[in-house]
Amino acid sequence: MTQLSTVPEGATMSATRRRRLEIRRAILDAAIGEFARNGLAGTSTQAIAAAAGLTKAQLHYYITSKEELYEEALQFIVGEWKDIFFFSTSSSDPAEVICSYIDRKMRHALEHPEVSRLFASEVARGASVLSQHWGELKAAVDEASAVIRSWIDAGLIRPVDPVLFQMNMWAVTQHYAEYEAQVRTLLETPEGEALDADRIIREATELVLARCGLARPQADRGTA
Repeated sequence: MTQLSTVPEGATMSATRRRRLEIRRAILDAAIGEFARNGLAGTSTQAIAAAAGLTKAQLHYYITSKEELYEEALQFIVGEWKDIFFFSTSSSDPAEVICSYIDRKMRHALEHPEVSRLFASEVARGASVLSQHWGELKAAVDEASAVIRSWIDAGLIRPVDPVLFQMNMWAVTQHYAEYEAQVRTLLETPEGEALDADRIIREATELVLARCGLARPQADRGTA
């Protein structure tokens, strides 16, 4: 399958290769958007090509099939989420770790709602394609669960179910992307106007921290 991933940061490349990678990323972004809106069956390669600024013939120079591009898009999402939303252990303060995690995850969801929507639609239809990548997700969840258990054992947070705790955070942080139309109606925010990310993140963070018996770090109280 044609890989549409970007070149490693810091690597050197020719202008031609750089242009090819830019086109491949444009194809991937266009595919994620089209698949999120219309699903695999409802998306045409013509629509993907148009969204990427290419002709259909140009698109097929870079991809083998719509189905393989769909799998590539999902694989990209899993890898990106694993890199962005790791449960950092750089701080010994659970409140700082949780605040940082929610902030990163929610801002990404608000800025790239189509990513959350595509992932959710694939899971809703049985995850037939995504299931082969569950191992990566499970490994990341197990690693985060170990961190959460260490907090519980040290008496730093109230006891929680580590796996359910993570899934509940996902539900809160992805809601605003997956149900954007409803959110905009209830918050009276017109299409095209940015949602109030600081307000949303602040409320979500307070909710999650309260479950753990924690308060926001003092340094964060004047921000989101």
